[in-house]
Amino acid sequence: MSSYDTTKPPHSFGHGLLKYFTFAPGYVNLNHGSYGSVPGPVVAASQVIAAGIEANPDKFMRLDAADKIPTARRRMEQLVGAGPDEVVFVPNASHGINTVLKNFVWNKEDIIVAATTTYNAVERTIQYINDLPPHPSISVFLLSFPTTRAAIIDAFRAHITSLVRAQLSSHQAGTPEPKIVAVIDSIASHPGVYLPWKELVGICREAGVFTVIDAAHSLGQEVDINLGAVKPDFWISNCHKWLYAKRPCAILYVPKRNQHYLKSPFPTPHSYVSPRDPPGGPKHANFLELFGWTGTTDFTAYMSVIPALDFRQWLGGEHKINEYCHSVAVAGGKALAQRLGTSLLDEADEFTLNMVNVELPLPTSVPEDIFSKTFFNKKLISKWNVSAATYTHNGKWWVRASAQVYTEVSDFEHLAEALLEACEELRELNSKRPAKM
Repeated sequence: MSSYDTTKPPHSFGHGLLKYFTFAPGYVNLNHGSYGSVPGPVVAASQVIAAGIEANPDKFMRLDAADKIPTARRRMEQLVGAGPDEVVFVPNASHGINTVLKNFVWNKEDIIVAATTTYNAVERTIQYINDLPPHPSISVFLLSFPTTRAAIIDAFRAHITSLVRAQLSSHQAGTPEPKIVAVIDSIASHPGVYLPWKELVGICREAGVFTVIDAAHSLGQEVDINLGAVKPDFWISNCHKWLYAKRPCAILYVPKRNQHYLKSPFPTPHSYVSPRDPPGGPKHANFLELFGWTGTTDFTAYMSVIPALDFRQWLGGEHKINEYCHSVAVAGGKALAQRLGTSLLDEADEFTLNMVNVELPLPTSVPEDIFSKTFFNKKLISKWNVSAATYTHNGKWWVRASAQVYTEVSDFEHLAEALLEACEELRELNSKRPAKM
């Protein structure tokens, strides 16, 4: 459906809202967390935006973009509690995190903190930085479930304290002052759990540690984000996962106190300021100008946050949307675990927002070469017309299912039947494997 009547309230949440999305008939989307799902009204609005750009590309690129993009930016600043001119658009969270990490001037004694649950592409980025001279070291924080929020906070504080003490004791006079940069998930991807990232930021602030928050799943799933109060050093989140914006679209939050660290986005734009430029010019590039134009791009996705936010307001706003999604995730997760004969990763509902993690009925002996995302994607999507994310954690196999405003508990029951069939086939394949000598 490409339009909705703003003078009338929306249909009750659940399958009645499917008419506002553009899914193929019968498709059950329980993997909203990976790629998002754009409502029909936002698709239609984006088509109008794109048509307007194509009607006169020069006018838009040279004149209109300077007026229209800031409007979208301001809406996002208000949503996340950022100050004026502290948010810019980037294509996706991985792009934004790469931009931040690769702008630091690294020294040999520096440390990058990751976690065992760090998103794989981000982990690879950290490894890439470690592979290059001067080879800053990597410290991995062990994060394994089941656990508690209090245990995570205590363990993280001990981890950071230990790193700071060791770094100070080994620092050699006359060398650059060493730094520690902690990459922290707000909501981890695998498993899909809501972490106490605000408390972890506070620990890092007290210890003088930089924080780069991978908040890929936060926008549209985490309510009452107030970055001005939490004070992370850098915060990046996708708009196209949970916020209903068109792909690809994300925001990079950098408080004014830290904007001088980002000397260049990727690719380097014409507004880059070099320390070798003739004297008398600016010492640092203007943050908004630096990220405002990094080469010709399609601004449609960035501008789609406006109709996306408008649609969410019509649905009832962030709290109403997420209260429903959370309730369905919890109820659906319980139904899924019961049907599979397994258990929830988060039995106490301490880490669950709108994604729920349920153990799969597979023995730990099933290896990666049999249990593959390709196998499950083909089985679930091609045969059962349902999608959900599967992964391994702490020696077990899991499924992560995302709840959305169009989701009902019956969707989780449908997923259960698909998973039971897939797991039975995998167990049979595993039993026929030749024994290792």
